[in-house]
Order: sequence, then structure tokens, then C-alpha cells
Amino acid sequence: MYSGVIEGVGPRYCPSIEDKIVKFSNKNHHQIFLEPEGIATDEIYVNGFSTCLPFEVQVDLVKTIIGCEYAEIMRPAYAVEYDFAFPTQLHASLETKTCRNLFLAGQINGTSGYEEAAAQGIMSGINAARRVQGKEPVILRRDQAYIGVLIDDLVTKGTVEPYRMFTSRAEYRLLLRQDNADLRLSTIGAEIGLLPPHNHKKFLAKQRAIQTELHRLQTTRHGADTLEQILRRPEVSYSKLPHADRSLDAEVTQQVEIMVKYSGYIERQETEVHRFKSMEDKQIPGWIDYETVPSLRTEARQKLAKIRPATLGQAARISGISPADVSLLMVCMKRGPQSTTAQCAAAEHLDEPAESAGCCGDL
Repeated sequence: MYSGVIEGVGPRYCPSIEDKIVKFSNKNHHQIFLEPEGIATDEIYVNGFSTCLPFEVQVDLVKTIIGCEYAEIMRPAYAVEYDFAFPTQLHASLETKTCRNLFLAGQINGTSGYEEAAAQGIMSGINAARRVQGKEPVILRRDQAYIGVLIDDLVTKGTVEPYRMFTSRAEYRLLLRQDNADLRLSTIGAEIGLLPPHNHKKFLAKQRAIQTELHRLQTTRHGADTLEQILRRPEVSYSKLPHADRSLDAEVTQQVEIMVKYSGYIERQETEVHRFKSMEDKQIPGWIDYETVPSLRTEARQKLAKIRPATLGQAARISGISPADVSLLMVCMKRGPQSTTAQCAAAEHLDEPAESAGCCGDL
């Protein structure tokens, strides 16, 4: 990598040993893990010691590890450099913009990791099948699933290094919890035929039980407070709640307790989702010609023309696109395809994002 033979940027979150030595030269030690490859083999995988150095150098390096002084290398480490398609060339359905009916998923889109590949694989598979069936694609929102965040990041921002999905990339991660994954996605799964009827029936029963219990806690009083107010107290769990329904399934009571105790934070995040949803859902019509939108900065014009975002929300998340750029775009969309340059130019004074809010709501 450092000799120039390999030009690609390596994965940021699993760097090679030579990468670590160069980037963290101030550290005097490095922890590694010796992992057995299986019960029927003596092979050991050295985790944290990936490298692309010459074989003879690898032999010397391994022998410096305490306990590996007499180890033999069964298969040397190696580097892989691969080309990828810039993901900004994809629709949110993972269909390529230049070749209809071609869907891409996995490393070819610039990602790294098994989960990332699987997430794209299931979505591109779903949408390829729905294309054959003549149905609209399934596109998950950023507030619905981490898959939605992953794909939106790729098709909107692109990537210059192997992309990995982290919770920190999701602005609505308080809503994207593992405990409510079925509440977020089961309905969609049933609608597109991926959730078996008996599983959907079980989910609906759980959903009804949660809503019924929440209503009971809100309307049942114990002393001066409702049961819901009592459950909000940090020291009170559902099991210690007066008049707790012992017949409820553990998954139901867990969800009820989470929804009650964190209701303030959850509602605040849901308010943020609704606030931005109006802009997120505004489709950018195909007749928009970014070259003719007056007063649009050159950088914004170039990036919008290259990526061609599907919605205003997607356009706003493109690196280098300012709120003023989105304001100009919204005004021209409101004017319609027959608008003149002079009409669109009326938007030039909209420098403040707040002034564009009414325009967005009126589209």
C-alpha cells in the first residue's frame, strides 16, 4: 500500500498492521487475538494482524508475536483491490440510472462488510422482483431502518472509501432500536409478501396488546397518579407496577415500559421526523433542468445534475448543497415546467432557510 502498487483507499475500520504503524506511530504496543479456525483443525487466525507485506516479511513478523515464535504460515495474508460503481449512479431502489432493470448490491456499490452486502442484496432483490411484477419499488426511509440510512447515504453522498454502516450515521437512531424492529418493518414485510401470514398474525396480536396496555396505563389511576405516570419513575419497572398485568408476554411488557419511560425523547425525535418529512417526500420532477435554475451556485448545479436526487430531502443531504440552493429549487418547482427565468429569479432573495418553509409546505 505504501509502495504505490496498491492505489485504493483501505477500509478505515479494519486497517492493516502497516497502516496502524504509520497512522499510530505514537503507540508502543498493539493488541491482537489468536482465534481457532475450527474444532477439527490446528489452524489459528491472527485477528488484528492483517497485512499485504511480502511473504518473507510476514514470516518474520509472525515470529515476533509472543507464543508464535515457531508458528508456520498456512496461507499468507494478501490484499485485494477492486473497482466499484459510484453509488450516486443508482436510484434509491438500487437500480442503475443509466441501465434500466440492472440492480446492484454489495461491494460493487463501494461498501464493505457482510451485513452491508446482505442489506443491499435483499433490497435489490425485492425491487428487481417487483419490477418484473410491474410494482413500485420498496424504498425504506432513514427513520424506518438502518438499511434506509445505508442506501440513502450511498446514493446521495457516494463514498471515497469502503463504506461501513454505524449507528452514528443515523440521525433518528433512537427510533431504530432492535426491540422495535418488528413494529417498524412487519407491515411492510407482509405487504410485499415476505412475512408469512402466521408471523404477521402473531405481530398484529402483539401490536394490539401493546396499544391496549398503553391505553390501560394512561386511564387507570393508583392514588393521585395514573399507572403510566408511576411507570415513568426511574425506580419503577413494569414488574413492580401496581396492578401490572402478569398475563402479558415479556416482549409486550418490555415494549410498553420502553415506550412509557422514554416517551419524551421518542416524541421529540418523531416531531423532528415529521418536520422534515414534508420536504423529504417532495418529489423533484423530471423536467427540472439545473442548468436553467437562476442564481444556483455552480457547485450546486454540478452536484444536482450529477446525482439527480429524487426528493428535496435527498437534495438537501448532498454534500455542498446549501439551504439557499434548496430554496431556489423549491420556488422553481412551485412555478412549474412553464416557468420563465424571470419568475424563478424571484427566489434570489430567499437567503434564509426559514423563509423557504412556507414555500415547501405549499408545493
